[in-house]
Formats: sequence, C-alpha cells, structure tokens
Amino acid sequence: MGLGLAMTGAHAQTALDTITKTKTIRIAVPTDYPPYGFVGPDMKPQGLDIAMAELIAAKLGVKVELLPVTSANRIPYLQTKKADLVISSLGKNPEREKVISFSAAYAPFYQAVFAPKSLSIKSFADLAGKTVAVTRGAMEDQELGKVAPSSLEFKRFEDNNATIAAFAAGQTQVLATSAAVAANLMQRNPGLNIEYKLLLKDSPCYVGVAKGEDALLAKVNSIIAAAKQAGELEALSKKWLGRGTGELPL
Repeated sequence: MGLGLAMTGAHAQTALDTITKTKTIRIAVPTDYPPYGFVGPDMKPQGLDIAMAELIAAKLGVKVELLPVTSANRIPYLQTKKADLVISSLGKNPEREKVISFSAAYAPFYQAVFAPKSLSIKSFADLAGKTVAVTRGAMEDQELGKVAPSSLEFKRFEDNNATIAAFAAGQTQVLATSAAVAANLMQRNPGLNIEYKLLLKDSPCYVGVAKGEDALLAKVNSIIAAAKQAGELEALSKKWLGRGTGELPL
C-alpha cells in the first residue's frame, strides 16, 4: 500500500512541485534577439525576456537557470521537459496552442516586412520575384508563408543573427523580422536605409508552459497580473523597447 501511494505521489508531482523543491526554475530565453534577449558586454544574457524571467523567478522565490534557445528549438525544450518555461518573444497561434499552453501576454511585439526605401513595396504582391531573409520556424516565417506570392524566394537561417547578417550583406532584397529587431538594425546600420513596408502580425509576447502544468501556469498568470497592476511590465517595456505595453491581451 505504501509503495502504491508513493508511486501515485511521484506521478502526481508537477513542474511547480519540482521548482519549489529544488528552489530553481529553468527558463528558455533568446540570446540572439535584441532587445528581447542578447549577450551583453559582460557575456551575460540581458534584455526584456531575461528581465521577465528574472522577475518571475524572484516572485517565486527561486533561482533562475537561463537556457539559450533559438526560434526552432524553444517549443521542443518545453515538450521534452528541458525547460519549465519559455520566455522568448513567443507569439500565440492555433498550431502552437495544440502543443503548449500560454500565459497572459507580458509585452508587445509585432512582425513586419522591411526593405530599403528605394524598393517599392506597397502590397504582398509586390514581393513577387524577390528574395527574403527569415529565421527558420519564427512567427514571421510562418506568417509570410501564408500571404507571399509563390515566386518570392525564402532564404531561411537557423538563428536571428544569421538572418540579419545575410540581409545586411545584401544576400536578400527583403527582411522579415520583428519591429524591435529591425529598429536595432536601422540604428546600427543607417547606411542600409531600410524602412517598414508591410505588417505581418501584431503578436504580443506570452510565456510558454508545457501542457498539463496548470498549477505553474496559474502561478505565472498571477505574477504577470500583479506585475501589470504594479506598473512593472510597463517599466520593462519602456526600458527595453522604448514604448509602453499598450493594451495587452489576457
């Protein structure tokens, strides 16, 4: 009887139980996606998503173990239990909702098409015959695939740094990325003379949680709600994005 009860208890243990017991939470974060996540001069991760991971860990009263991920592997990290949470400028869509759960939104984010001012692009049809740099598996890759003309040539790269470098080097005519990343690129490379062309998706950032981890999800949502009420989310957004959160969906 005792063994049976012990086994039942083991099976019932949740991610939140483990976090509470070990006093550590493992959070997958970006390190190639400024200003959401990047490596600072001290070689440590920093950015809005890093700050959010640290805020959640602090509210839980545990240490945070930051796990660098890419757009392509961040969801598998949750599914294989390598990470307890994903805080990686993660957008929500029906496909992703089938495999992971999402918290309330914690920060604004949108994806768009960018290109030099000299290139006339007023509609998706104008992308016909052009080349575009995208990060494989990222939201902009998925969204552009839905609306792009068949003759648009996708050049997919494994991480954001490679995508940006390829576009900056002239390997493609067009770039599909987040507004924050494009702003960072414009600031560092004014000679590229690029501008916003087309909106792909207005996609706020959510914390990703493994399916079935309802206790952890509820805890994260309560932390986000309190941080929103206290103005902490607004402060993080202004610090890292240069603008407030606006109206974030629950």
